[in-house]
Amino acid sequence: MTTRAAAPEDYDAVAVLDHLVRRAVSMGASDIHIEPKREGVRVRYRIDGVMTAQGSLPAELAPALVSRAKVLARMDMTERRLPQDGQFALDLAGHPPVHLRASTFPGIHGEKLVMRVLLSQKIITLEKLGLGEKDFDRVQRLADRPSGLILVCGPTGSGKTSTLYAMLKVMNTTELSVVTLEDPIEVEMPEITQGQANPRQGFTFAAGLRSILRQDPDVILVGEMRDPETAQIALQASLTGHLVLSTLHTSDVVETVARLIDLGAESWIVANALLAVVAQRLVRVLCEECAESYDLEEDLVDEEDGIVLIEEGTRLRRNRGCPACHNTGFRGRIGIFEVLEANDDLRELVKARAGKRELRDAVRRSGLLPLRDSGIVKVKAGVTSLEEVLRVT
Repeated sequence: MTTRAAAPEDYDAVAVLDHLVRRAVSMGASDIHIEPKREGVRVRYRIDGVMTAQGSLPAELAPALVSRAKVLARMDMTERRLPQDGQFALDLAGHPPVHLRASTFPGIHGEKLVMRVLLSQKIITLEKLGLGEKDFDRVQRLADRPSGLILVCGPTGSGKTSTLYAMLKVMNTTELSVVTLEDPIEVEMPEITQGQANPRQGFTFAAGLRSILRQDPDVILVGEMRDPETAQIALQASLTGHLVLSTLHTSDVVETVARLIDLGAESWIVANALLAVVAQRLVRVLCEECAESYDLEEDLVDEEDGIVLIEEGTRLRRNRGCPACHNTGFRGRIGIFEVLEANDDLRELVKARAGKRELRDAVRRSGLLPLRDSGIVKVKAGVTSLEEVLRVT
């Protein structure tokens, strides 16, 4: 959105909010940020995981925009000192209803408003996630296991939930009892039972997981292991004949194993329960309309072990920008992964509460393709840029 040369009274909060949402949807934005500043209201969208400036609005419009969102999301209109959140659907002419999750946060220049766009999403299949051939076979095989714990790790917005849904999609749900506990439910899957955690009402992940275990489940998806109690219950469940899938906000497979133990789990339980850890990031895909080729000017060397990842002179592609991609040079995202299956070597180290260095050595011996190396494969294939992989890894 560009700044208009108009007096504040020319702006209508209802029309402006509709415009911001409509434009966000057309650009594929996941979040809309409306940020009051001293000089005006900054508007930014998160597109393909990156914040992009969309212009500004008069400062006088900020309270009206926030109030409009509060009315729609059934928040307390009079409360401006505390954060609030809620959900609503916006009917836009010529467009299906857009569902949004809104949150406010009190700042020194007024309340900041962030709206997450909750578009009806189709579940991405395993084939479309971006897994390499060997990792694809591993993940597909893991989804057929009758019991154990599979963890997907990465920062917020790295596609962890999409990976879990893709794993559920390949399961034979007609012969399995599959129950999920999520916060929030991001995509509806009619063939399974999905539950929404509600910590404010006491329906925490731990409480919900206990209830699920009384529902005769075969497969359990827990949206996130947020606390030691949830981790303990999930580990016990995975040792008693259930396949448990969950996520952790950790950076890689070694950090995930260490985090499980830090959550207070007995090392022997972790060693026996853990089937695999999938670490992932999302990289932006180069726009086919404007990507340009170039030759790498010098070797790209791995700082840790000195291995040359890409040789000087290799033909690569990079982003340029055009109207088709809103001048970003990218359109869409794809995953890069490292997939670790627990083996006897790793289990013994976990039982012995080995340090991260020993765990990393064991991971290297397992033949795992690290995250950055997985990204380099996509760089060489022309799917994404070198700068993009270095940015997220």
